Amino acid sequence: MTTTEPDPKTGTGNISVHARIEGQVQGVWYRAWTVEEAQKRGLTGWVRNRKDGTVEAVFCGPVPAVQSMIAACHDGPSRADVTRVHEEPGLEDSFEVFEKRPSA
Repeated sequence: MTTTEPDPKTGTGNISVHARIEGQVQGVWYRAWTVEEAQKRGLTGWVRNRKDGTVEAVFCGPVPAVQSMIAACHDGPSRADVTRVHEEPGLEDSFEVFEKRPSA
């Protein structure tokens, strides 16, 4: 995927966001839910569990779709209890699909 500079006035272009989700997010199907939700939005990137109990993901795609995904991460699947979502610009953006990766 080629990343284009987002236009803050129109909200167009592609972005990459690295997110870390805290709370009760492991053992509640958070990763599988994330894959489904990201694919519905046409995003590329990945999601994985971390040993510290958080879930980490990179979302790449059109600004509105990535923003929608980040907003959805604040709730997560029905069994999750999200307490915080950290966001920062993603350093990776050349993915072809959205996938679940092994824990880190």
